[in-house]
Amino acid sequence: MKGTVKSAAFLWFLILLGAVAGSLIGDAIGSRISILQFLKDSYEIGAKTPLVLNLKILTLTVGINFNINIMTIIGVIMAIILYRRY
Repeated sequence: MKGTVKSAAFLWFLILLGAVAGSLIGDAIGSRISILQFLKDSYEIGAKTPLVLNLKILTLTVGINFNINIMTIIGVIMAIILYRRY
């Protein structure tokens, strides 16, 4: 659409929404249809244990972990296409 301003925050929101929707759809399809079981398999990217920094008066714990499957990637790609098109 012409005349609309696209923000980066809206893009990140759509990417997150596409990833969550793709994961949910992949889990639902993978558990119901046995031949599509591979859609349910996810791969874990990130740290197994969080980083802990003890400063005596404050303890910081930082960790991040991503569980990605094929439908998550498809959901992100679809979100980017929707963002660019509209």
